[in-house]
Amino acid sequence: MNQIFAAMLAVSACASAAQAQTQTQTQSGSLPAGGGLLSIEQARALALANAPGVGAADAGVRAAEAGRRVAGLRPNPSINVEVENVIGSGGYNGFSSAETTLSMGLPLELGGKRGARIAVAETQTERARLGIAIARADTRMRVTQAYNDAVASERRLIILREQMVIAQEVLRAASVRVRAGRASPIEEQRADVARINGQNAMEQAERKALLARGNLARLIGQVPGALDGAWFDRIGSAGPQLPAGADGSLALAAAQVDVSTAEAQVRLARSQRVPDLTLSAGARRFEGSKDVAAVFGVSIPFPLFNGGRANLDAAQAQREQAESLRKVAALEAEQAIAGAQADLANAQADARTANGPALDAAVETARIARIGYREGKFGQLDLLEAERVLAQTRLAAIDATAAYHDAEARLERLTLRAPTETGIQP
Repeated sequence: MNQIFAAMLAVSACASAAQAQTQTQTQSGSLPAGGGLLSIEQARALALANAPGVGAADAGVRAAEAGRRVAGLRPNPSINVEVENVIGSGGYNGFSSAETTLSMGLPLELGGKRGARIAVAETQTERARLGIAIARADTRMRVTQAYNDAVASERRLIILREQMVIAQEVLRAASVRVRAGRASPIEEQRADVARINGQNAMEQAERKALLARGNLARLIGQVPGALDGAWFDRIGSAGPQLPAGADGSLALAAAQVDVSTAEAQVRLARSQRVPDLTLSAGARRFEGSKDVAAVFGVSIPFPLFNGGRANLDAAQAQREQAESLRKVAALEAEQAIAGAQADLANAQADARTANGPALDAAVETARIARIGYREGKFGQLDLLEAERVLAQTRLAAIDATAAYHDAEARLERLTLRAPTETGIQP
């Protein structure tokens, strides 16, 4: 009996020492090397530097900026060459009576087409730049969740390893009691079942911890060192400062830019209904007399079959669609923010309760059960139940803390402000 009690005390001492060591680690301003501490901010910086989504958004900005330059270009002139009165009959046989005309045509855009094209390209560029902010915000949330999951998985593994040690000691003590004739063989079998279940739970936790670390490593582009347990243990008292609504958020800003793009498309479609002019000027050479004369011309397309009305109707319908989608985005953002606020408040209350009164009560119950079992006052079932409740309470405290950080990350993403200027990063 003294051995099991000593083992339990040793496990508790190791857990306290590990927790103290985690909380005394300090964050370094440089990136961790080898087994150094990797803070949450360093993980975010590494993830943002390696995020393919951010790189894709940046390429999209460059493409949109090139499109803006293209939109501002005027139509190219054309050079026309015409040869008339050749290879005919009579006096027009061969090229002796040829009339050769060399001219240059210059299209003139009417109706504000160029300005409308530029307006569309500018809104598309603004949307692309907003895409960088969205990609960075999504990456920040994903790495926070991955970091949170990795810390929580390691915490769960520590607890299950401790429970495995206790289960082995309980089984050894039960075997001694059975051989001494002081207990039924059922007690030993029950302890063995608890050990087997503990072994299975520990192995599952090991696999989950490896997976969580691997997911974090894939996001940051390197194998992480020690993780900041002190960050995981911090729970805010009142939560982050929240805006009154979704106004100014990234989701609503993206929907508003889409509306602006649709409005610019309407202006472009309306301008395209105005026919363009093509002015031409050149010189004509008469082969027979060797004379040269100037030639001037004006070309105006006749919108007989396609007057651009269908394109305008389509653009107006798309504008109405964009406006409706903006209202939908505003409603969904408000609902998502309200839900995330409630989730954060509930997770905060659960984390404080699980890490406070509930955990204290479970620790005290297990302590009393260990002493009573050692002194023969409590049976094995009492001890196993107390240890099971303690393990579940400690795991529940980790789950509640992880849920708090996850809700905090989701709420931060939902309420993140859109850049006030084009190109500003959140």
